[in-house]
Amino acid sequence: MALTKLLSGRSRTYRPGFFARLFPAGKWKLTLDPKLSDHFRLAQDSEVELSCLDIVSISTSKALLWHTVEIRARGRTDTLSGLSGDAAVQLAADLHAFINTHLFGLIGTKKKRLLDVDDRLREITEDNRQYLAQADLGRAIASVPGAAAAALSHPLLDPDLMPAGLKASLPASFAMITDPSVRLAYNEAFVRSELLKFQSFFDDLDRRSFSDQQREACIRLEDNNLLVASAGSGKSATMVGKVAYVLEKQLYRPDEILLLAFNKSAADELKTRIASQLQVAENALECRVTTFHALGRGIIEAVEGRPPQLANWVDHPGGETKVIEAIIQSLVESDPEFARLWSDLLVVHPKADIPVEVFDAQVDYRRYVSDSLRKGKATIGSLPGVIVKSLQEQKIANWLWLHSVSFEYERQIAVEEDDGAVRHLHPDFYYPQTDTVHEHFALNADGTSPFADYAQHAEKKRQAYRRKEIDFFETTSAQASNETLLSTLESELAQRSMPFERKGYAEITRALDPVVIKHYHQLISTCLKHIRASRLTLEMLLERAKTLHDKERGKLYARAVWIIAGEYSRKLEETRRIDFDSMIADAVRLVETGRYRSPYALILVDEFQDISEPRANLIKALKQQKAFSKVFAVGDDWQSIYRFAGSDISIFTQFEANFGTSWQGRLEQSYRCNQLIAETAAKFVQRNPEQIKKSVRSTRPAISRSIRVVPINGERGKLDFAMACQRLLERLDAALGGIATLWRNESRDKLKVLVLWRYNTLDPFEGKPLSFANIEVSGLSFHRAKGLEADYTVLLDVSEGNYGVPSRIEDDELLNIVIPRPETFAYAEERRLFYVALTRASRGVYMITNRRQPSRYIRELCEIASDEVRFETIDGAALSQCPACLVGQLVERRNKNGAVFRGCSQFPDCKHGEPVAADRGSRSRPRHSL
Repeated sequence: MALTKLLSGRSRTYRPGFFARLFPAGKWKLTLDPKLSDHFRLAQDSEVELSCLDIVSISTSKALLWHTVEIRARGRTDTLSGLSGDAAVQLAADLHAFINTHLFGLIGTKKKRLLDVDDRLREITEDNRQYLAQADLGRAIASVPGAAAAALSHPLLDPDLMPAGLKASLPASFAMITDPSVRLAYNEAFVRSELLKFQSFFDDLDRRSFSDQQREACIRLEDNNLLVASAGSGKSATMVGKVAYVLEKQLYRPDEILLLAFNKSAADELKTRIASQLQVAENALECRVTTFHALGRGIIEAVEGRPPQLANWVDHPGGETKVIEAIIQSLVESDPEFARLWSDLLVVHPKADIPVEVFDAQVDYRRYVSDSLRKGKATIGSLPGVIVKSLQEQKIANWLWLHSVSFEYERQIAVEEDDGAVRHLHPDFYYPQTDTVHEHFALNADGTSPFADYAQHAEKKRQAYRRKEIDFFETTSAQASNETLLSTLESELAQRSMPFERKGYAEITRALDPVVIKHYHQLISTCLKHIRASRLTLEMLLERAKTLHDKERGKLYARAVWIIAGEYSRKLEETRRIDFDSMIADAVRLVETGRYRSPYALILVDEFQDISEPRANLIKALKQQKAFSKVFAVGDDWQSIYRFAGSDISIFTQFEANFGTSWQGRLEQSYRCNQLIAETAAKFVQRNPEQIKKSVRSTRPAISRSIRVVPINGERGKLDFAMACQRLLERLDAALGGIATLWRNESRDKLKVLVLWRYNTLDPFEGKPLSFANIEVSGLSFHRAKGLEADYTVLLDVSEGNYGVPSRIEDDELLNIVIPRPETFAYAEERRLFYVALTRASRGVYMITNRRQPSRYIRELCEIASDEVRFETIDGAALSQCPACLVGQLVERRNKNGAVFRGCSQFPDCKHGEPVAADRGSRSRPRHSL
């Protein structure tokens, strides 16, 4: 359809929408004129003519506010923003059709050269020597001189758009180009033949025998390839095998191969394994194995003759955090506007005020708003030290504390009814200095309330205050929604001559929970990367803030983080230094402008699920600059856990949209977890429908009830996870000692146990793990455990809470201000992080949880694995699991009549009860030691 429109002879002009043109990114215009079929015009900073033959890729993506079309040409990249999704797709399709119209014209008018192309196609296909991607055909055709060959080898040539007459006039061998099914059939036959030919090669590769999926992944080599792996499925081994295979086939020279890893230890391990497989010394390995940062540094040094000068904090653990803290402190001291913004954020807006209707269930809402749950009721703390009933009341109480306003919460007041009866009211706030009552009503703008009879109750309170002539004012939930709550509060108090004395920053930081400050620092670190990489403006951040549930908080944060980003950039400029993100961005520009010439024809990327937009741009730039090069990416989207460091999972899950037509393979055989853990964890993580589907099979048979839940109580609500962990490890050590003959051999004297936690504040060893006779124990965070494996794992505090599992503070909606494609599934990254923790163990996993607040994830595991999840005490005695809620235990209780029954420990959230004599069957199995 697009081709027909463009052949009509009319010139077409494309521009962003009117509103988008108000932003710098929206000031562009593109013109397609069929009379000038070999190029098109683009006016942005200046007007340029782009040759159709020079365009190497066209892609669309969702940017922060709008969709964009990215046009990559030889020597430049242009991003056209400010488009709706439909407009972006239409522009990309029209541009694609326009270029193909020109290519078809060159093919049709230069037919004399087609016989030479025919010879090259026959030569490359007849010997059945290699897998044939479009790039392989293009490379062969490009060796033939002339415009027709250039058109036939063009990366955007689309046979589906080719006129039937032109297609029919081409030699028979051209079907390999014009009919995708011909190339597909050729490659399928080639893979079958190659599997047989290289059977012995794959039987002993990287000191193991490859699975069928690993072998196929080594053989297949399309222009773009994504190998979707599972935990413990041999991702790195497949990377080694891929390099060994293509070198064995002599498809590439070693110096044409680039392997990219995300950290130095991973790169060093890959280098060691590849050198060992190729039987060469590591320093003699000609393939380049490096990190993204080292590659960026090398590109800059190659062009500029000297390495870039990095800021002195980037190589130090926590260095960036310390710089951000110093910038904030300096701004607080020197910029009154920022000091007010920052203090308001920390004190008044520690958490987003999200409406109850957004949550799936009331219990989820209570879990979100509360600091803790006591007997099923939410408790919300405030800086004045009072427990309030809602986040809006917390906002008011904290604002009053910040401004040193004295108040009493829910002070009892006696009022007389019309009939003379005395009624005792408990207004939300009472101000003794002015003898004023303040009610915060849960009322909408139209006076209604989500709670039954609430509006009538509120009106009775108003009347009672008027009768007693009490000085009274009210605020409402509607004011919280329209961002007038705090201004109304301040105005009402000011009218009563209430003195305000704003607390100093030092006093504020002393009073705040340090984790609140740390959380905002973490958010800022993440947002800085996106602001700088995507060149966002304050206007764009404020526009995005309007889409959040808590708009007032979003706007405050947008202004604060923008000021911090400016200071951070200035700090780099003043010292003439760059950070890692700047270094990669600089390297991308050098590649895109052609100042750096890439030698790499095959780019392999490890742990691709951790990819960020700047790193993806570096890969694209390298691939697009060197004609006919290929990308082979390996990763597991189920283990994408570095959003806070700038990674964007959509680059992985939408691989083809980002890199072009691709082959996607799977590694579904796990060599680590037993089948019960592997299968349960796989079903758990795939409850997020946006995760790529895989069916995991383990080489280790299932171990019955190898997933254990250990609920613990605490004195006065304080739980001692360190003590519980030590007792569990002592039991495990003793039990394993009793069966040592079954596992101890010459190669291992102890079994390995990993103790894992969500936050380092839970470290039970304080950096010094305990020593045992039969187990080797180490401890670290969920994040740092990625890539490790053990026989057993112990997961601490798998409980609900701000800093539990899932961590509520990590899913802050403020990230949506800078991340263009936020995931909609609740706690998506926390789910993946828990999956990582679950899949470190081969023999068994123990989850120690708060008995009163077990994590929702425990219930999900019970729904998935049923009786294979065992509840037990620290000492190993079986607990009777509640059949209703699945996470509670049945304990003896007495009803009002004194009769004994068994009720759920999660009462009142779960009201299940049964007679004491009831037999719980399989849920009360005999005690197991392991």
